[in-house]
Amino acid sequence: MSIKVIISGGGTGGHVFPAIAIAEALRVMRPAIDILFVGAKGKLEMEKVPQAGFRIVGLAISGFQRRLTVRNLLFPFRLLGSLWKSRGILRRFKPDVVVGVGGYASGPLVEMATRMGVPALIQEQNSLPGVTNRILASKADRICVAYEGMDRFFPKGKLLLTGNPIRKGVQMDGGDPDDAKRHFGLDPTKAMVLVVGGSLGARSLNEGMRDQIDLIRSRTGVQWLWQYGKLYENEFGTCATALLPQVSAVAFVDAMNMAYAAADVVITRAGALTISELALCGKAAVLVPSPNVAEDHQTKNARALADAGAARLVKDDEAGEAISEALRVLDSIELTEKLRKGISTFAKPDAARDIATEILKLAENKRNES
Repeated sequence: MSIKVIISGGGTGGHVFPAIAIAEALRVMRPAIDILFVGAKGKLEMEKVPQAGFRIVGLAISGFQRRLTVRNLLFPFRLLGSLWKSRGILRRFKPDVVVGVGGYASGPLVEMATRMGVPALIQEQNSLPGVTNRILASKADRICVAYEGMDRFFPKGKLLLTGNPIRKGVQMDGGDPDDAKRHFGLDPTKAMVLVVGGSLGARSLNEGMRDQIDLIRSRTGVQWLWQYGKLYENEFGTCATALLPQVSAVAFVDAMNMAYAAADVVITRAGALTISELALCGKAAVLVPSPNVAEDHQTKNARALADAGAARLVKDDEAGEAISEALRVLDSIELTEKLRKGISTFAKPDAARDIATEILKLAENKRNES
């Protein structure tokens, strides 16, 4: 009989894509494995998981708002409903192990699973753990983390430093840097800075590019690949055109592995998944953490790298300075190499496989005890 695993959580790409990477690693290691995802209705996972070829069930659960809203009054009822639905899912599917990757849906599912005696593994992507994983830590059998020193938050005996699982598209070699630059219509003989704020874009990074037009134009030996994001296409598309020919501006980069291969320096946010991608590709980076995330965890992620000499950190309200900082990095071969080597020490290319191995161990131990 095949091993059965439930993977729960999501809400953002930082949760969803690592979860999919884990599932893909499990399927490679055990082709007959039966995997079911449990997510939050209306969230990113309900679209991306089926696209990756896996089944998913949605719970009517949402986060607790930090301000007084009607949604907060409904939260206890939604939580109870999600716990009850999770119980039904667990009884029908009968998993050997459950995996929580953070996000709203992982709380009820993992909580109910541990009450029913199902072993649980949780995966924490950030240097500052999310509320859900902190609550679940005492109940989990194994906790896979991406940063050193996480025994400040979790029981030390349960911890395993694995790094963050990376989606297949980024793990693939982006190829020759010169060819990658040509792919984006850039000159392979010139240095290139990649500016990317996520698929929807980041207003502060876009405004920083707009405000530094004169500086960008003055550096004729440097070119830029700027993803301004679908959300800001109308607002910044015209501005991007004004920067040409030194700037190749797009709403969305279709091949991030090639974008990383082409880049000499990257200006970006500091989400856990982004940092893991930068580490895997060994890229000198200027990080501009978003302040609009739970518990300001992006700043904690960026600070961990900056303190280790593995990245430069610029505050969101000073995002224009990231342009100047990237140019300073480009101007110093010594600094560029220091940042490349520093961030590479955070790379964990086998993270998905290592986490999958722990999941299979928990599943097999359960079966041996039955």
